[in-house]
Amino acid sequence: MSKRLEIRGSWKQLAAGKLAASVVGLLGMTLRYRVEDPHETRQVVGPGIPGVWVFWHGNLLTAPLALSRFLGKIPASTLTSASKDGAVIASFLSCFGVKSVRGSSSRRAVASLIALKRALKQNDQVFVTPDGPRGPRYVMEPGVVKLAQSASCPLYPVRFSYSSSWRLKTWDRLHIPKPFSRVTIHIEAPCHIPAKLDENDFESVRQGVESSLHEGIDDFPETSSK
Repeated sequence: MSKRLEIRGSWKQLAAGKLAASVVGLLGMTLRYRVEDPHETRQVVGPGIPGVWVFWHGNLLTAPLALSRFLGKIPASTLTSASKDGAVIASFLSCFGVKSVRGSSSRRAVASLIALKRALKQNDQVFVTPDGPRGPRYVMEPGVVKLAQSASCPLYPVRFSYSSSWRLKTWDRLHIPKPFSRVTIHIEAPCHIPAKLDENDFESVRQGVESSLHEGIDDFPETSSK
C-alpha cells in the first residue's frame, strides 16, 4: 500500500466513517444536551479566537455533536492516527466539519505538531484527545501542552458525562450514549500557558490539566496514575 493511500484511507474506510457519522447523527437528534460553563468560556470563544480543546478518547463519538452545540459552526481541526482506524475516524469527523491532520504522538510527530499549529494560526479550533490514539487511558501526553504553548493559545479541558451510555470493551472504553439520554458538557477553567517554563513547571501544568479531566472518572486502568 502506498504512503499516500495509507494516509488518505481506502474507499472502504472512507465509507465506514461516513456510515458511522450518519448513525451518530441520527442518534444525536434524540439526545438532550446540557452545558456547564462556570468560567463563561462561551463569551470569549468565537471566530478568529483559536483554542486547543482536550477531552479523553472515550468521548470521541460524542464530542463532534456536543462541541458543535457549544461552539457553533466555526472552523475546527484535529489529529487522527495514520492507521486504518485513523482513516475511518477522519472520515467520520469530516462529516461534522472537522478537518484531520494525519499522524500521532509517535509517528510523524513533528509534522503533526507543525500542521496543528498552522491550523491554530489560521484561527481554527483544534480538538485533541491527549490519551490517543492508543492510550494508556486517561494519561495526558505532553504534546498537547507544547502545542498550546507554542501557538500562544489557551487550552480548554472538556469533560463529558452521560445519564445513560453503553461502554465498548476497547482500550478507551468508548461511550455510546443511549437514545434519548442526556449528555452534559463540562467546560473546565481555561489554561493559559507561559511561553517560558522550566521542566518542573511544564510538568506541573500538564498534571493540572490532566487532573481537571480526571474529575468524575471511576474506571481508571490499574496502571494509570490518578
